[in-house]
Amino acid sequence: MFLGHYGLAFGAKKAAPKVSLLTLFVAVEFVDILWPVLLLLDIEKVKIHPGFTQVTHFEFLHYPYTHSLVMGVVWGLICGGVYWLFQKDLRSAVVVGLAVLSHWFLDLVVHIPDLPLTPFGDEKVGLGLWNSLPLTILTESVIFIAGVWVYIQNTRAINGKGKWGLFSLIVFFVIAEIFNMFGPPPEDSIPALLGSFVVLQVIVLGLAYLTDQNRTWK
Repeated sequence: MFLGHYGLAFGAKKAAPKVSLLTLFVAVEFVDILWPVLLLLDIEKVKIHPGFTQVTHFEFLHYPYTHSLVMGVVWGLICGGVYWLFQKDLRSAVVVGLAVLSHWFLDLVVHIPDLPLTPFGDEKVGLGLWNSLPLTILTESVIFIAGVWVYIQNTRAINGKGKWGLFSLIVFFVIAEIFNMFGPPPEDSIPALLGSFVVLQVIVLGLAYLTDQNRTWK
């Protein structure tokens, strides 16, 4: 799941207008931002396995500290708690925490049964949508388009940056999704994987900040 996570972040802005789009993007992708770091530290493990499913070349071998349901709850409570600590806004803090937790439930739809329930047991789940490329594209597109539509309906650009920033962000997401779906397998190197994640997040978060700073809530 890629577009779907960000689509939910766009839509979550309606539930918590005071939370920046950048913060919501970080929240929905928090465990994926943490994941490459744990790979680099050899705490979690992944294997590049071309053709493992119709959609992804990643074979997730061990990632209970970022992608288990229990740890999703823990990370959600931590992120929501940190937001409340600085902003003293309970509603927004709850939305941030739920946005972090939402990552596991959206992943549940697409992953094969490799998502851990806890960091300690062997129980793993997944509905396996990644075994169908057309259904994956359809599902992600619907969530993303719905989220962007909610965001556009409830905000307006206050200058050109707000208009073209959003346009650029959407175009970048579409290009990245096409590359993810139809591009070659990634290099089988954890440092290279970490580098590509850093570049992706810098671009996405930079455009999110530019966009949201130049749009206002209706």
